[in-house]
Amino acid sequence: MPTRLYLASSNPGKLRELQALAEGSEINAELLPKFRELPAAKEDHDSFALNALEKNLYYSRFTDQLVVADDSGLVVDALDGAPGVRSARYAGPNSSDKDNNHKLLSELSSVPEEKRTARYLCVLALARRNKLVALFSDSCEGRILTEHRGRGGFGYDPLFYFPPLEKTLAEASEAEKNLHSHRGKAFRKLLSYLKNHSP
Repeated sequence: MPTRLYLASSNPGKLRELQALAEGSEINAELLPKFRELPAAKEDHDSFALNALEKNLYYSRFTDQLVVADDSGLVVDALDGAPGVRSARYAGPNSSDKDNNHKLLSELSSVPEEKRTARYLCVLALARRNKLVALFSDSCEGRILTEHRGRGGFGYDPLFYFPPLEKTLAEASEAEKNLHSHRGKAFRKLLSYLKNHSP
């Protein structure tokens, strides 16, 4: 019998990634019903893991199904780890991807290319009825360009150059991104866990 897995997110890009990875498996991934109508969970920790955990324990109270939540973001060495856990709101509370990318380029304007190293980090928390089942994490190493390249992806993907592919994640195909991205690798760990366990 297929396993239903709810993603505690309003981001359709994240759901597409999870559904693509789950294709052909016994796992049906969907957005948590009425997610946008629920009061927002707090995400005020300085740790991806703590944010993912708090968010998932909170949202898993609204269903009897398994719920997965992630906290992910961009860590730039020259900025002492910023934007970090504030990646989605780097330029302000309601900032768009364009706003955040513009601020990132501005902050790095005087930083030479060889010092623009960065990584995407992702932590996934899996829970059921306010109880943690498992935690997964992974990363993707690259560097920040001085201008946008590519039209795919979301977030900082147009600026995030991934050396093994010699392109940005916004230039990568969906299959390439799912294979190499921080979230794609963490999702695969999650799916492998679900295949071998019955939480």
